[in-house]
Amino acid sequence: MSTPSSDYTATLPRKRMGAAVLITDAAGRALLVEPAYKDCWEIVGGCVDADESPRQAAVREAKEELGKSIVPGRLLVADWVPPRPDRTEGVMFVYDGGTLDGHGTADIHLPPDELRSWAWCDQEQIWDRMSERLARRITAALRAKAEGTMVDLEDGFHTH
Repeated sequence: MSTPSSDYTATLPRKRMGAAVLITDAAGRALLVEPAYKDCWEIVGGCVDADESPRQAAVREAKEELGKSIVPGRLLVADWVPPRPDRTEGVMFVYDGGTLDGHGTADIHLPPDELRSWAWCDQEQIWDRMSERLARRITAALRAKAEGTMVDLEDGFHTH
Protein backbone atom coordinates (compact mmCIF):
# COMPACT_ATOMS: atom_id res chain seq x y z
CA MET A 1 0.00 0.00 0.00
CA SER A 2 1.36 3.42 -0.89
CA THR A 3 1.48 6.34 1.45
CA PRO A 4 -0.25 9.59 0.51
CA SER A 5 3.12 11.25 -0.19
CA SER A 6 4.38 8.52 -2.53
CA ASP A 7 4.27 9.18 -6.26
CA TYR A 8 3.03 6.17 -8.18
CA THR A 9 4.15 7.76 -11.47
CA ALA A 10 7.79 7.58 -10.30
CA THR A 11 7.55 3.78 -10.61
CA LEU A 12 6.38 3.85 -14.23
CA PRO A 13 8.72 3.17 -17.19
CA ARG A 14 10.61 6.11 -18.62
CA LYS A 15 11.34 6.81 -22.28
CA ARG A 16 14.10 8.74 -23.97
CA MET A 17 12.77 11.79 -25.85
CA GLY A 18 14.18 13.92 -28.61
CA ALA A 19 12.89 17.09 -30.24
CA ALA A 20 13.82 18.78 -33.49
CA VAL A 21 12.78 21.54 -35.86
CA LEU A 22 12.31 21.02 -39.59
CA ILE A 23 13.48 24.19 -41.30
CA THR A 24 12.87 24.52 -45.03
CA ASP A 25 13.70 26.96 -47.80
CA ALA A 26 11.26 28.31 -50.40
CA ALA A 27 11.92 25.27 -52.61
CA GLY A 28 10.88 22.89 -49.80
CA ARG A 29 14.38 21.60 -49.12
CA ALA A 30 15.26 20.65 -45.53
CA LEU A 31 18.06 22.27 -43.58
CA LEU A 32 20.37 19.44 -42.49
CA VAL A 33 23.36 19.70 -40.19
CA GLU A 34 26.53 17.61 -40.35
CA PRO A 35 27.61 16.44 -36.88
CA ALA A 36 31.33 16.43 -36.10
CA TYR A 37 30.97 13.24 -34.05
CA LYS A 38 29.28 10.86 -36.53
CA ASP A 39 28.86 10.14 -40.24
CA CYS A 40 25.11 10.66 -40.76
CA TRP A 41 23.55 14.10 -41.08
CA GLU A 42 20.58 15.22 -38.96
CA ILE A 43 18.08 18.03 -38.62
CA VAL A 44 18.46 20.58 -35.85
CA GLY A 45 17.50 18.99 -32.54
CA GLY A 46 18.53 16.75 -29.72
CA CYS A 47 17.67 15.22 -26.39
CA VAL A 48 14.85 16.57 -24.24
CA ASP A 49 16.34 17.34 -20.83
CA ALA A 50 14.72 16.49 -17.50
CA ASP A 51 11.85 18.85 -16.63
CA GLU A 52 11.91 20.31 -20.16
CA SER A 53 9.08 20.02 -22.66
CA PRO A 54 9.82 18.76 -26.19
CA ARG A 55 8.92 22.22 -27.56
CA GLN A 56 11.33 23.90 -25.11
CA ALA A 57 14.04 21.44 -26.14
CA ALA A 58 13.50 22.27 -29.82
CA VAL A 59 13.91 26.00 -29.04
CA ARG A 60 17.07 25.34 -26.98
CA GLU A 61 18.61 23.06 -29.61
CA ALA A 62 17.99 25.60 -32.41
CA LYS A 63 19.74 28.26 -30.32
CA GLU A 64 22.66 25.93 -29.46
CA GLU A 65 23.12 24.48 -32.95
CA LEU A 66 22.35 27.46 -35.20
CA GLY A 67 22.71 30.43 -32.87
CA LYS A 68 19.16 31.39 -33.85
CA SER A 69 15.99 32.00 -31.88
CA ILE A 70 13.36 29.90 -33.60
CA VAL A 71 9.79 29.64 -32.39
CA PRO A 72 8.59 26.18 -33.38
CA GLY A 73 5.27 25.96 -35.17
CA ARG A 74 2.96 23.01 -35.07
CA LEU A 75 4.00 19.44 -34.36
CA LEU A 76 4.65 17.60 -37.62
CA VAL A 77 5.76 14.16 -36.41
CA ALA A 78 5.66 12.01 -33.30
CA ASP A 79 7.83 8.92 -33.90
CA TRP A 80 8.21 6.03 -31.45
CA VAL A 81 11.61 4.42 -31.92
CA PRO A 82 12.00 0.82 -30.69
CA PRO A 83 14.96 -0.24 -28.55
CA ARG A 84 18.14 -1.51 -30.21
CA PRO A 85 21.16 -3.19 -28.66
CA ASP A 86 22.96 0.16 -28.32
CA ARG A 87 20.00 2.42 -27.47
CA THR A 88 16.82 2.50 -25.41
CA GLU A 89 13.40 3.08 -26.91
CA GLY A 90 12.31 6.66 -27.37
CA VAL A 91 9.81 9.15 -28.71
CA MET A 92 10.97 11.77 -31.18
CA PHE A 93 9.08 14.98 -31.93
CA VAL A 94 9.58 17.12 -35.05
CA TYR A 95 8.17 20.65 -35.09
CA ASP A 96 7.77 23.03 -38.01
CA GLY A 97 10.80 25.33 -37.80
CA GLY A 98 9.54 27.66 -40.50
CA THR A 99 11.00 28.70 -43.82
CA LEU A 100 14.25 30.65 -44.15
CA ASP A 101 15.68 32.60 -47.06
CA GLY A 102 19.24 33.82 -47.64
CA HIS A 103 18.75 36.67 -45.19
CA GLY A 104 17.43 34.24 -42.55
CA THR A 105 20.45 31.97 -42.89
CA ALA A 106 23.08 34.74 -42.93
CA ASP A 107 23.39 34.72 -39.14
CA ILE A 108 23.67 30.94 -38.65
CA HIS A 109 26.57 30.17 -36.30
CA LEU A 110 27.40 26.49 -35.84
CA PRO A 111 29.21 25.24 -32.73
CA PRO A 112 32.48 24.00 -34.32
CA ASP A 113 33.01 21.25 -31.75
CA GLU A 114 29.55 19.80 -32.53
CA LEU A 115 28.66 20.61 -36.16
CA ARG A 116 30.85 20.74 -39.27
CA SER A 117 28.39 22.32 -41.70
CA TRP A 118 24.79 22.74 -42.80
CA ALA A 119 23.09 22.42 -46.19
CA TRP A 120 19.73 22.65 -47.91
CA CYS A 121 18.85 19.12 -49.00
CA ASP A 122 16.22 17.72 -51.33
CA GLN A 123 14.66 14.26 -50.98
CA GLU A 124 17.52 12.47 -52.75
CA GLN A 125 20.16 14.20 -50.59
CA ILE A 126 18.17 13.42 -47.44
CA TRP A 127 18.23 9.69 -48.26
CA ASP A 128 21.91 9.90 -49.20
CA ARG A 129 23.11 11.76 -46.08
CA MET A 130 20.85 10.52 -43.28
CA SER A 131 20.32 7.15 -41.64
CA GLU A 132 17.37 5.27 -43.13
CA ARG A 133 15.35 5.67 -39.91
CA LEU A 134 15.88 9.43 -39.79
CA ALA A 135 15.31 9.84 -43.54
CA ARG A 136 11.90 8.17 -43.14
CA ARG A 137 11.04 10.58 -40.30
CA ILE A 138 12.18 13.69 -42.17
CA THR A 139 10.44 12.66 -45.40
CA ALA A 140 7.22 12.20 -43.40
CA ALA A 141 7.75 15.60 -41.72
CA LEU A 142 8.22 17.33 -45.08
CA ARG A 143 4.99 15.76 -46.34
CA ALA A 144 3.12 16.72 -43.16
CA LYS A 145 4.37 20.31 -43.46
CA ALA A 146 3.31 20.53 -47.12
CA GLU A 147 -0.11 18.95 -46.46
CA GLY A 148 -0.90 20.75 -43.21
CA THR A 149 -1.12 17.47 -41.29
CA MET A 150 0.61 15.69 -38.41
CA VAL A 151 1.84 12.10 -38.61
CA ASP A 152 2.15 9.38 -36.00
CA LEU A 153 5.06 7.08 -36.82
CA GLU A 154 6.62 3.95 -35.36
CA ASP A 155 10.27 3.61 -36.32
CA GLY A 156 9.66 6.08 -39.14
CA PHE A 157 6.74 4.13 -40.60
CA HIS A 158 3.10 5.25 -40.65
CA THR A 159 1.03 3.47 -38.01
CA HIS A 160 -2.17 3.21 -40.03
